[in-house]
Amino acid sequence: MAEFTETSIPAPGVMNVDFEERVDFGRLRSYRLERAHDALARTELGSVLCFDMNNIRYVTSTNIGEWARDKLMRFAVLPRSGDPVLWDFGSAAKAHRLHSPWLEPENSRAGMTGLRGSVAPEAGFFARAAREIKDVLEASGAAGEPVGVDIIEIPMLEELRRVGLDVRDGQQTMLDARQIKSPDEIMLLSMAASMVDGIYQMIFDVLKPGVRENDIVALVSKRLYEMGSDDVEGVNAISGERCSPHPHIFSDRLIRPGDQAFFDIIHSFNGYRTCYYRTLNVGHATQSQRDAYAQAREWMDAAIALVKPGVGTDEIARVWPQAHEFGFTDEMEAFGLQFGHGLGLALHERPIFSRLNSLEFPVELQEGMVFALETYCPADDGHSAARIEEEIVVTTDGPQLLTLFPAEELLVANQY
Repeated sequence: MAEFTETSIPAPGVMNVDFEERVDFGRLRSYRLERAHDALARTELGSVLCFDMNNIRYVTSTNIGEWARDKLMRFAVLPRSGDPVLWDFGSAAKAHRLHSPWLEPENSRAGMTGLRGSVAPEAGFFARAAREIKDVLEASGAAGEPVGVDIIEIPMLEELRRVGLDVRDGQQTMLDARQIKSPDEIMLLSMAASMVDGIYQMIFDVLKPGVRENDIVALVSKRLYEMGSDDVEGVNAISGERCSPHPHIFSDRLIRPGDQAFFDIIHSFNGYRTCYYRTLNVGHATQSQRDAYAQAREWMDAAIALVKPGVGTDEIARVWPQAHEFGFTDEMEAFGLQFGHGLGLALHERPIFSRLNSLEFPVELQEGMVFALETYCPADDGHSAARIEEEIVVTTDGPQLLTLFPAEELLVANQY
């Protein structure tokens, strides 16, 4: 493995204390709102309307749990000049008035659109929401300007247009805002990664024949919540003949002696996520498995060596093999294997690295970006494969790694 800068980014305990400076949540909230306003100011939009949970959290610093992520019933509007107004699920609005003083009381309101169509549009909740949104925009002077929307249901879109609003794409604006992380955001990402460092030590200790993939998933999920995670979004556990091609989902397969196995831990701490793969062998490893791991590591090191401000994502994608070189028909079929993606409140933010998109539409790396790079190499035994992922902060001094569980060479758990 090439020599890279080990992280100097703190990963303190999960509590705030009086004897150390840790995450300043007031500063974090101010930074995010300022970034959103600045991103709006660079567009022709007069406001942005958010149904995406990550964007709502970014501009309002509120959250009501993973269960709400796919319901599209909570929403917030941010005028170009003005404070965000939030419509939340029933009693959550009252709770915010009590516990979220950075929101003006009148800007925390109850709202509902229909729970993904469970309440039919004829009930009028989409129409009511559209009228209330327009009222806010009129009060801020933004009703005559385009409103950017991130994600939306068709009946909501129709009602916004019915009240005369010019609806445009707002997701690009919010992704622009979120791509440069503040020191507080980077510290939260570091803290989330430090939890997974410990998780991999646990997996290394328990990975042995007779344990099932889903047993690992259960242990990981339990331990992460004990450590302070607020959302275990997903745990991949892939072993043996399931390694190639990558199925992207765990099963109840029993781990066997000599298996190659890789894992991906996706969770968040105060909303900030990890995507953190490691590959381990069980008991012993063949030369074929070791060769696959060495190749995946070589591709990873070549990519990390290029990371610095001013480099394009196309330059990094070019050091990775083409799809046909590792067993796939085209780049669409191989997408997500030699891959990179921004990390933050969402699992996939900017920038995105892949031969599928980066060669024609590159993004220039900037200081303060945080992303994960992933490599994958099938073994020549026809079923094993190695998967490695590192989380990286772009700094003027070079790449800094947040993912510190050893990955320089293939580790064998419970070796015999």
